[in-house]
Amino acid sequence: MGTPASWTVGDIAVHRVDEVALPPATGPWLLPDATPDVVTGQDWLRPHFADAEGVLRLDSHSFAFITGGLRVVVDTGIGNGKQRANPAWHDLDTDYLERLTAAGFPPESVDLVILTHLHADHVGWNTRRIDGAWVPTFPGARHVTSRIERDFWAGYAMDEARRQMFRDSVIPVERAGLLDLVDVSAEGTAVAPGLRLIPTPGHTPGHIAVEVSSRGRTALITGDCVHHPVQLAQPGIGACVDIDPARSEATRRALLGSLVGTDTLLLGTHFAPPTAGRVVTHGDAYRLSPAAA
Repeated sequence: MGTPASWTVGDIAVHRVDEVALPPATGPWLLPDATPDVVTGQDWLRPHFADAEGVLRLDSHSFAFITGGLRVVVDTGIGNGKQRANPAWHDLDTDYLERLTAAGFPPESVDLVILTHLHADHVGWNTRRIDGAWVPTFPGARHVTSRIERDFWAGYAMDEARRQMFRDSVIPVERAGLLDLVDVSAEGTAVAPGLRLIPTPGHTPGHIAVEVSSRGRTALITGDCVHHPVQLAQPGIGACVDIDPARSEATRRALLGSLVGTDTLLLGTHFAPPTAGRVVTHGDAYRLSPAAA
C-alpha cells in the first residue's frame, strides 16, 4: 500500500484510507481486454499503475473527508473476517479501522457513509463482528446509496456468495435503520453541503459517483465506473462484472469527456498510488495526469 495521502479541494481535505493492495491476478480477471500488449503500449501507466510486464496495479481503499461539518466516508472496502468466494477478499485481517482512525475518522465519529454501489468490495466495513454478530461499524452514520441500486438487488436472483454478502454487510445496516435510499436525478443530487451524487449507471444499474466541491474546486470519486487508468486510454475496456457493459462504456465515455481539460480531480476508488489526477487528452482518448498528494 502507499503512504497515507490526502488532497485539498478548496477547504476540504480528502484522505485516502488504504485497506489492501489487490493481487496481480485481479487485472486479467477484472479487465480481460486490458491485455499486456494494451497496457505496455501506454507508457504513462508505468511505474505507478502497471509494471513493466503490463500487470495492472489495483487497490481497495476508501475516501474520507469533512464537509459542512459532516464526517464522510465513501465506500467501505472488503472488510475483515468476511466469507467470500474471491480468495483475495476472503477472511481478511487488516488494520483498516486503525488507518481510518489515524486519518481522523474513528468509526463512532462518522456521520455519513456513501456507498457507490452494493458490491462486496465496497460495503464490507459497513459491519464488523462483535460477540458473533455482524453489527454496524459506523453506528451514528447515515448509509446512503441509490434507490435504483437497492431495488435492483432486491429483485435479482443472487447466488449464495452474493446473498452472504448482503446478510453480513447490508442487511444489518438496514435492520438498524441506518440505510437511506436516495432518488438520484440525472443532474446529480446533493446530500450534504459540497457533496453530490452523480448517476453513473452500467457497472450496476444504480451506480453513483461522488462529487466533492469547495471554493470553486471539484473532485470526483469514481466508484467502479472507472476501475483503472488504462480505461482512460481505452474507454471501451469494461469489467467482467459490469451488469450492462454497453451502458457502462457509454457512462465512462461521457464522464471522461466531461472531465477532460478541466481542473476536476479524479479520485479512483481502485487506483493505485498516486490515485488522483486530472484527465487530459492523449492521442484520440485520454490519460491521467497524476496530482501530488
